[in-house]
Amino acid sequence: MAFGRGKPGSSPVSSSSIRSQPSTDAPVITPKPTISPPNGATSEAVGLSNPQMSQQQRRMLDLVNGLHSTGVQVDIDLPQIAVVGNQSAGKSSLIESISGITLPRASGTCTRCPTECRLSYSSQPWKCVVSLRITTDRSGQPLGQSRNETFGSTIYDKKEVDDRIRRAQLAILNPDKPANSFLNDDEPPLTEGNSLTFSKNCVSLAISGPDVADLSFVDLPGLIASVGRGGNAGDIKLVEGLVTTYIHKSNCIILLTVACETDFENQGAHQLAKQYDPEGKRTIGVLTKPDRIPAGEEQSWLKFIRNEKEPLQNNWFCVKQPASSDLKNNWTWQQARQKEDEFFTATSPWNELEAMYVRYLRTKNLVERLSQVLSDLIAKTLPGIQREIEGMIFKTRQQIGDLPNPPPANALNEVAKLVKDFDADTRRNVEGVPHKEGIIQRIRLPAEKFRRVIRKTAPPFLPYNNSGSAHSLADPEFLKQEEDGDEEVSDEDDEDESTAGLFVESVDSICVNEVHARMTESRSRELPGNFPFVVQREYIKDILLQWENPAIWLCDRVFQILAEHTKELVHHHFSTFGQGMLEQRIQLIMYEHLGNCLEAAKKKVAWLLKVEGEPFTVNNHYLADYKEKFLVYYRRARRDAKRKALSPDVEETRSPTNRHRSMFQSAFDGDAVDPITEALTALSRAGYPGLTQEDLPKLLGQDDMEPALEIMATVRAYFQVSYKRFVDNVPMAIDYELVRGGEEDVFQLLWSKLELDGPGAHQMCIDYAQEAAQVADRREELEKKLERLVLATRRLINS
Repeated sequence: MAFGRGKPGSSPVSSSSIRSQPSTDAPVITPKPTISPPNGATSEAVGLSNPQMSQQQRRMLDLVNGLHSTGVQVDIDLPQIAVVGNQSAGKSSLIESISGITLPRASGTCTRCPTECRLSYSSQPWKCVVSLRITTDRSGQPLGQSRNETFGSTIYDKKEVDDRIRRAQLAILNPDKPANSFLNDDEPPLTEGNSLTFSKNCVSLAISGPDVADLSFVDLPGLIASVGRGGNAGDIKLVEGLVTTYIHKSNCIILLTVACETDFENQGAHQLAKQYDPEGKRTIGVLTKPDRIPAGEEQSWLKFIRNEKEPLQNNWFCVKQPASSDLKNNWTWQQARQKEDEFFTATSPWNELEAMYVRYLRTKNLVERLSQVLSDLIAKTLPGIQREIEGMIFKTRQQIGDLPNPPPANALNEVAKLVKDFDADTRRNVEGVPHKEGIIQRIRLPAEKFRRVIRKTAPPFLPYNNSGSAHSLADPEFLKQEEDGDEEVSDEDDEDESTAGLFVESVDSICVNEVHARMTESRSRELPGNFPFVVQREYIKDILLQWENPAIWLCDRVFQILAEHTKELVHHHFSTFGQGMLEQRIQLIMYEHLGNCLEAAKKKVAWLLKVEGEPFTVNNHYLADYKEKFLVYYRRARRDAKRKALSPDVEETRSPTNRHRSMFQSAFDGDAVDPITEALTALSRAGYPGLTQEDLPKLLGQDDMEPALEIMATVRAYFQVSYKRFVDNVPMAIDYELVRGGEEDVFQLLWSKLELDGPGAHQMCIDYAQEAAQVADRREELEKKLERLVLATRRLINS
């Protein structure tokens, strides 16, 4: 930071310059080479204008100024200077003595919004560009992205600056009106009836010229102690919050102005600065208006200069700026500094201060300390700035990547590509993918449940009468062996799925005497010993009536799984395109398409049920084999039931609970031979070798219930034939009509339904591709942020 002298006869000028951008939050100081006074004028160089200033400090300050020029200070905390103080504390006069520009002056509060001064050295003629930086709306809510508006043409005459600042401030305080409407020849009032009293939006001044050195700072509205008649009580908090947004940052140097004409305890600016800088490490105090100290109170103010009262690490300073009458006489910068020297040299008690405290008097000493404090702060923080910027670049790129894809240049081509990719992915999933969440894997569970339910509809025949001995029969061993390889499904599996309609009602056992009675009642013209086929057919039809609900349930369950999976695929492929209108449209099309496939599958299942309605098979060997096995099984079960009824004591002896006692008794009796084994041995000696226990019932006389057992065995055997083909055919029909049918011609279906070959297809796809306003704003914000960060990184690399 450098401060120089202005030309004789000009407004007070310091060789300082502002480097803030329209999008910046705060100013920054950048060094430039020593500036010689124009027209051969001589001056004492101070601050960064001092040729003795370390070149390393110059380089660092220049680097930070370059970072501010990228606008990156809105993202990271860069070193800056903020001028704060109470209302009418002399801030404006202090800034004028540093910057060389004239600020608007009026009674009461003059600064009603932040004013950023961006001063920079240039070999070109002096000029000033005024712009408005809008970061909040009328209610003070932050905008998604700040905007910058140039306010009026470039100024080449310093006398026009204060009028332009006043007009710019009025434009900010009246956001409902076009800003350019305040750029007219009429004298604008300071405020208007419906205007805001204060605003967080700021006026930005970019000043450059040969008598200007590099410096940036922000002048904040003065803190208000109370509001007068017609004032807004909320303004007190508004101004305090505005100041806080700057001084709460750890890299902000607080230039605290305190007017000596007012009681120190009544000036809240110090309390606010102390709240955010309690140890006083980054606060520089400035006492203004020392000529207005009430008589007898001078010594109390000298305690600040001696750092005895409210001590600060960088001390308190005292400056004497020109009075309003002096400004009307167009004092030069040299005149102002000369009068300041005369005041502190000739005025008691300032001229009585010890020599060690004299350096805290006068503007030039304050400027030198500001330069040193700022350069020290930069030296401390600069090493970590690059690491912070690199981390923010990575995070910002990640945030941009998390956003939906931006609208494509050719929306129609992009939609066609998405539809094609979705079609390919759908086909791949229908063919089968190697993970448990695949369609085939998810369908397998309800298909197995369906098979088990159909198997349980087997007719519950009992080969004995329904006397007290009637009970259900366990499955024969030959069926258990067939079921050993079947996939087991726990009843708890898929417990959240709807199973309404899956399970069939339990059927009471059908005893042999009931079958015999039905057979007898159904005889018409059959010869004795024959029975009508209608009995078998009716029993078979009774079984088939139980198959409809489970088959329909399987259709619905597969449809649910397929619809859920399709919804996931649609979301995966189309959720990042536009605002979701295309995804919603495709979801509806696919759901309707799957609904049509479901109806086709149900029609096919209904056809299978109808086909099964009439008993038929050409698998005669399979049927005959099962019939023989079941007939033997029923005869044996009937024989065992008879034996138990006739000799319960024998069965009791043969039961597992009495087996040990029976064997023990047989050992004493000397008769350990089983009667059945003894009978088979005797038949073998009689010339009937090779007989087994299953053959013994055949030697008995004809059972009266044998025809009924024949019917039972035939129906049960046919059930095995019919059930096995049905539990295959139904899932196959569903797979063909619903699963494979759902993915067939998906591309052509979507292309037709979306009317992608129609005359309005291009505009329709553009509409689909439009992203939400908040997403677009967020993308623009992040992209601008990334641009700032990348540019800042380049500045660091090239420094």
